[in-house]
Amino acid sequence: MSLPVVAIVGRPNVGKSTIFNRIVGERISIEEDIPGVTRDRIYGKGDWLNVEFNIIDTGGIDIGDEPFLDQIRGQAQIAIDEADVIIMITSGREGVTSTDEEVAKILYRSKKPVVLAVNKVDNPEMRAQIYDFYALGFGEPYPISGTHGLGLGDMLDAVIKNFPNKEEEQYEDDVIKFSLIGRPNVGKSSLVNAILGEERVIVSDIAGTTRDAVDSPYTFDGEKYVIIDTAGIRKKGKVYETTEKYSVLRALRAIERSDVVLVVINAEEGIIEQDKKIAGYAHEAGRGVIIVVNKWDAIEKDEKTMNKFEEKIRDEFQFLDYAPVVFVSAKTKKRLHTLLPSIKLVSENHSQRVQTNVLNDVIMDAVAMNPTPTDHGKRLKIYYMTQVAVKPPTFVLFVNEPELLHFSYERFLENRLRDAFGFLGTPIKIIARARK
Repeated sequence: MSLPVVAIVGRPNVGKSTIFNRIVGERISIEEDIPGVTRDRIYGKGDWLNVEFNIIDTGGIDIGDEPFLDQIRGQAQIAIDEADVIIMITSGREGVTSTDEEVAKILYRSKKPVVLAVNKVDNPEMRAQIYDFYALGFGEPYPISGTHGLGLGDMLDAVIKNFPNKEEEQYEDDVIKFSLIGRPNVGKSSLVNAILGEERVIVSDIAGTTRDAVDSPYTFDGEKYVIIDTAGIRKKGKVYETTEKYSVLRALRAIERSDVVLVVINAEEGIIEQDKKIAGYAHEAGRGVIIVVNKWDAIEKDEKTMNKFEEKIRDEFQFLDYAPVVFVSAKTKKRLHTLLPSIKLVSENHSQRVQTNVLNDVIMDAVAMNPTPTDHGKRLKIYYMTQVAVKPPTFVLFVNEPELLHFSYERFLENRLRDAFGFLGTPIKIIARARK
């Protein structure tokens, strides 16, 4: 199930990023620091009253060298296209400005739910001055202070009340759902068409279950798949063509609904930072991952070219060291036959369960091979491990003191699990808990 999307819109210097950080900052601060991922602060996750949602800070969207007002219009248009609910931020210190009125006109025409927030209302006396904002046409303005965290609860109450009741297509448990993500022009559309065009594929198109996506269920060699395709959607207009970050927004909805994510790279262009950003979201979401190098036919090759390219990928995508790399050409369909078996294998690993007794045999052997570390005279004691979830495989390790489990030793245990059980293509989560 994809999460609702909230966008924060407003003119510059009203505190959009402060509000964004207030809503998602706590989550971002506790996320693991993954080497090789450049964080893109335009996008994050928030929750309020146990309701999770995705949130976009449009202030982080740079629309090239557009004039001031055109940039704001472009940012607002992306919010309109992508969001279920829009938060319009204004400033209580300056009052209603002509730019606020311009943004309000754009949002009003969109027919999307808009929650109006008046930021920088830092004391009770200022609340009496917010009534001019009713003139913007969005009903009750919510006085807030991003700096002090005041009034955000009332604002978020109004936001979640406007979330749509989404009913998405439910698929049987044995159906493998996968998506293709990547920058524009890496060949996602061509790959989708090449996969669906295989002679043994039975295709039945179902109209998109989420905005801007088309689900294509099909059967290949007796296995049921659903390809969640955002690749064929092309937004017209300069805003999208000049905004690389837009491709991240598109990818995230597909990631949430997938079991396996294909991170597509253009072999001609090589690897750039945006590839790592997009792949980082798939890793953080705990999805199975395959790195697909497309347009391999366009590269001049010798017997060492593929190995060198894979070494480069491993160096740039250190956080995806578990992901297989597949080289294909959508144009010539060369090596395309390797893709679906890889997807099936990664999906099986992503949902693999290991019996507790077998699991603990491996862990005890690992400890015998490499004894647990000590810290200030205290030694980590491992009692037992159990698997608590799949998709991704998640293990709880019961120990004497969780803080004694250093990252390096956790990594050692993860590698032993991979050696014993495979887990190719899927991240693994290990959670240390004190035994009570």
